[in-house]
Amino acid sequence: MTNKAPAMTIDKSLADYTLEAEGLRCPEPVMMVRKTIRSMKDGEKLLVIADDPSTTRDIPSFCRFMDHQLLEAQIEQEPYQFLIQKGLESS
Repeated sequence: MTNKAPAMTIDKSLADYTLEAEGLRCPEPVMMVRKTIRSMKDGEKLLVIADDPSTTRDIPSFCRFMDHQLLEAQIEQEPYQFLIQKGLESS
């Protein structure tokens, strides 16, 4: 019998918005992140909660590609959590 330690959770109070994407499968979680971030102001933070294993790869890649900052990630066990800060729009 294996006792798993509880996963670290990201403090929800750090986020301006929370996106609960549990039960959704690729590509839906990343599409929802993109749509939500578009409506946010530069510098605001989004907490994403998901259980699709592909999000552990796709959300960090999305942040790099779109110049958003991945502040924290909990990917040790489900539900996975990602705290993203919206990047500044280029002029």
